[in-house]
Amino acid sequence: MTDRDDGSDDNSGHLRLPDAPVRPDGSAPRCLVTGATGYIGGRLVPALLDAGYRVRALARTPQKLRDYPWADRVEVVRGDVTDADSLAEAMRDVDVAYYLVHALGSGADFEETDRRAARNFGERARAAGVSRIVYLGGLTPSGVPERDLSPHLRSRAEVGHLLLDSGVPTAVLRAAIVIGSGSASFEMLRYLTERLPLMVTPSWVRTRIQPVAVRDVIRYLVGCASLPAEVNRAFDIGGPDVMTYRDMMQRYARVAGLRRRLILPVPVLTPTLSSRWVGLVTPVPSSIARPLTESLRHEVVCREHDIKEYVPDPPDGTIGFDRALRLALKRIQEARVDTRWSNASVPGAPSDPLPTDPNWAGGSLYRDERELVVPVGPEALWRVIEGIGGENGWYSFPLAWAVRGWLDRLVGGVGLRRGRRDAQHLRVGDSLDFWRVEEIIPGELLRLRAEMRVPGLAWLELSVRRDDRGRTVYGQRALYHPRGLPGHAYWWSVWPFHSVVFGGMARNIAKAAEEEERRRAAMADSGTDN
Repeated sequence: MTDRDDGSDDNSGHLRLPDAPVRPDGSAPRCLVTGATGYIGGRLVPALLDAGYRVRALARTPQKLRDYPWADRVEVVRGDVTDADSLAEAMRDVDVAYYLVHALGSGADFEETDRRAARNFGERARAAGVSRIVYLGGLTPSGVPERDLSPHLRSRAEVGHLLLDSGVPTAVLRAAIVIGSGSASFEMLRYLTERLPLMVTPSWVRTRIQPVAVRDVIRYLVGCASLPAEVNRAFDIGGPDVMTYRDMMQRYARVAGLRRRLILPVPVLTPTLSSRWVGLVTPVPSSIARPLTESLRHEVVCREHDIKEYVPDPPDGTIGFDRALRLALKRIQEARVDTRWSNASVPGAPSDPLPTDPNWAGGSLYRDERELVVPVGPEALWRVIEGIGGENGWYSFPLAWAVRGWLDRLVGGVGLRRGRRDAQHLRVGDSLDFWRVEEIIPGELLRLRAEMRVPGLAWLELSVRRDDRGRTVYGQRALYHPRGLPGHAYWWSVWPFHSVVFGGMARNIAKAAEEEERRRAAMADSGTDN
């Protein structure tokens, strides 16, 4: 067993992972991880590496993995689980293939997309001679026919069946709510409890649930890589506590030092209304909240714990709910949240490259460009740029940004509540309120792609450079490529506000950089350690 200080999932001590077996040729087994940019995949990769496995990560946009701390230890390949050719290449010389993707939120036909992707994955794995598939799915309620499940759970269950029938030995891990810093389930619980001391709630708050800590999920996933070849089955995984969602909120309040919450369940809140309510109160958009709340209509409690026969529990047992909460909150307080639910791209978000040619062949390209000379060093200006968004805001007309965020959420967008993964540092692929980091060159450039609902494609670039006189220059460029007449109408409807919003942003960022430089100088003079 390998002891490691776990910086990738919520563990205050050491996580004991099964060591990787050795191939007949003496080399370490190779694992293919799909969904490596997601919440679980981004934590599984370093755990596999630390257990001694070689890792190949499959990503539709490999650039998103560039800034992960383990990026230089893995092989990254471009591909998609729905593309047979790219998947066949990715499966070459792979021992264990992890399936950690799903098409939820990609459209009304997401079940068909999931079905096609799972079949493709199983067929390519069998053709490549992969020894094992490992899939993380959802815990399904006992005694409820699959046809009566929510579309989300029904599709997860079907994917598991397809992989088990693929001809490749498969382990399907079925989990209910995953508790860990940055998980969608945890953030939904956290914000509902913290923001609403009095709640009128849907009836599903009385449903019994068996949550599981993210640390235990990762341990089971790593352990399944070395299962015997004859094991081809599903395993229920959960923590030691079974409770209702109402209990979970009260226990969160106690752990977080809040007063006991007053919770009044009513039967009239449908899953649609519940998801919209969750979307307004928490950072989790309704498109993600709906499958989470629909999954809570039925009791989701483990029927067995057979996984312990192959992946033994630690001497002190699996992590209990209260401890999982404390560990997650500790990570948040220490700003050490390595992955979040928002790591994954928003369904339907554009993937077009940034147009750099002024005469872009794609059609009209509107732009708003500004430059300011800032009387500070480039380092002070860059610190302000990299710290933008989240709690620091956008340095101009806060009401306008807040209204834009609310309007985005009302039409099903992500709004401003996603915040930041890290308060000071950004990496490619990070969500940043209703933007996503498309490119970052430390000290020089931050490029953001809009993920709010707009009739077109939008980017915002913030840059630092020195001019030929050695002065620090702040550059700001907003680009917008409209789609059709609504896109043009949108640009001209907001154009009158650009001088206030974008002009104010440039001036206030410059001002914040000057204050940052003065603060650092004062600390240096007083001998204070930053």
